This record gives sequence, structure tokens and C-alpha cells, in this order.
Amino acid sequence: MGDELRQVRETGAGMSGAALAVRLGWDPSKVSNLEHGKVRATDIDLVQLFTMCGRDIQFIDEFRRRYRYAFDEYLVHGVDDARTVAVAESTATAITSYSATKVPGLVQTQEYADALHRLGGFGVNGRVPPVVQHRMDRQTVLRRPDRPRCLFYVHEFALQQRVGGRRVMEDQCARLLSEKHLIRVVPTRVVVPSNGCLLWEYEKAAPVAFSETELAQVFVQDPSAIARVRLLFDRLAEVALDAEKSRDKLVEYAGRRHGDQGPHAA
Repeated sequence: MGDELRQVRETGAGMSGAALAVRLGWDPSKVSNLEHGKVRATDIDLVQLFTMCGRDIQFIDEFRRRYRYAFDEYLVHGVDDARTVAVAESTATAITSYSATKVPGLVQTQEYADALHRLGGFGVNGRVPPVVQHRMDRQTVLRRPDRPRCLFYVHEFALQQRVGGRRVMEDQCARLLSEKHLIRVVPTRVVVPSNGCLLWEYEKAAPVAFSETELAQVFVQDPSAIARVRLLFDRLAEVALDAEKSRDKLVEYAGRRHGDQGPHAA
């Protein structure tokens, strides 16, 4: 929402946030605070700002409709809402995640993602579902020069799942090895009371926690929930294998792909 407010100001008013605030009779910092999500715009604020930027009532009503839940501390979306997740990932400065039963989406291979999608009963034979392609497209965030700091905790149970068969799992583990500096494996002996979640952190905005099921995606900004997520990641930092041992564990599961006969995810 803040990004769109800034774009409207730049294209419609052609002036700085402070200058626009003065023109509107606001405190000089108000436009900046609105664009960075620090304060909530009232309906009157939006009418005044957009009118000054040359937008009409239809634009204002559409904007209000799209962002009517922007300041809710708990926001539930449908499972196929790739746009909101992509925006959250691409603007984050840090991403931390834990996954209990599957490989995190940002480091999935296309074959693994496709097989996982089909196991849920959503696949169509002969083509890759759009949701899988969206997941692959989102992975470009990891190839940016200014990519976010990432750390993915993956439970060993996820490596043992038969998703797409032996070769798909071996290739998936090899992909994790290529990102080994981002991966920490939680060994099977460790019990973690969570199915998985993510934490997105931002330079000038509040952090957002995220979890999903086969039915819904949940975005959370409630400070108490964020604190619980941080406690979970503190616990995972204590019990997960270190970087070297995580790498060794991934080598075990990817071993057959390289001619080894060690344990695998088959």
C-alpha cells in the first residue's frame, strides 16, 4: 500500500512527500509515515491526498477496497494469493522460516513443487499449474544483489517425505546443498511444536509472520504473535544442526544422485 501511495504522489503530484504534506496542510512527516505504513490513512486523508494528485473518486474507492484490511493484525487470504506473498518477500530485508513437512518454497525445485501440488489433488496432467510457476518466479528474490538475509530451518522429516519419488527428492536435496549457507536441518530426534511459519522483517515497517495450510494463508502483525515466532526461532537456533553438520545431512539425502549408496529420502 505504501509503495502505491508513493507512486501516486510521484506520478500525480511530482513533489516530495514533505512538500505534498505542506500543500495539504499536514505535518511535514505525515506523507512519509503513510508511505512507510507507520500510521493509518483515514478516508479524509485519502480523499485529500488523491485529489491533490489528480485521482478521481473511482480510483479512491478502488484503492480503499483493495487495502481495506491493510492494518488488521490478522489477515486471512486464499491459498492461491501469490501476489501478497510475493510483495512481502520482495520487500523484506530478512526472511526466516521453519518447515516441518516440506521444503521451503523459495528453495524448491520445480519438479518437487509440481509433485507437492499434485499430491494435494490440485494438479492437471500434462502441464505445470500456474501456482507452481509463480513459486518459481518468486525465487528470483534470492538472486538479487540486494537480496534479503535468509535462514531456512528444515526438519529432517521433510527430507524423508516421498514427494515425486526418489529422483525428485535427491535432486531437491541437491538444490538445498547449492544453498547450504541458508539451510539448517533440524534432526528427527527433535520435537518442534509447530508445523511451520515464516517471519518477514523490514527496514522501516513492522515485521510480519506468515503461515499457511491447504485452506488458507495467514498474515500476522500482532506484536505478541511476532514475539512467539521469535521465541520459536530462538529455540530452533539451539537445536538445529550447525552449518557443517546440516551440509553433511543434506549430502546423505542427495548422495545417490552423486553415486553414493548412503541413506536417501526414497
